[in-house]
Amino acid sequence: MIVKLDNVNEAVAKQIYTAFQRSYKIEAELIGTQNFPPLSRTVTDIQSSQTLFYGFYDDTQLAGVIELAITNEQLEINSLVVDPEHFRKGIANGLMHFVFNDFARTASIKPLTSVVETALVNEPAIKLYKKHGFVEFKRWTPEHGIEKLAMIREGIV
Repeated sequence: MIVKLDNVNEAVAKQIYTAFQRSYKIEAELIGTQNFPPLSRTVTDIQSSQTLFYGFYDDTQLAGVIELAITNEQLEINSLVVDPEHFRKGIANGLMHFVFNDFARTASIKPLTSVVETALVNEPAIKLYKKHGFVEFKRWTPEHGIEKLAMIREGIV
């Protein structure tokens, strides 16, 4: 079941933090880095974030989280994680489907484009985003040294 998460609530923020930590540790290993910026995010950072968080629950466990921001008629997917215990269950695909169907119908504005960024070597994420209509539009290497890829999708639905 996918629900909106109240990230201001400390208990919920801790659940989001745990999902982020568990998933991003695997991604850092995949990338081959120990300096992975998402791992430095704190519970307080999550609580103070102005973004929208939605979670996929498997019974009572938060199995996946997607973090969204809407700015200037653009939907930004800031984070998409699945707890490693729930890999290969279609949760990331389900969260993406939710964003482009259920969320899109209830959003107060209809973004014209959607964007997402990931590490260039994160093939599972790139494959997922391509499956949902994203195409590459930019590559660069930020200060932390992890080569990144930005992808865009025209239209939200």
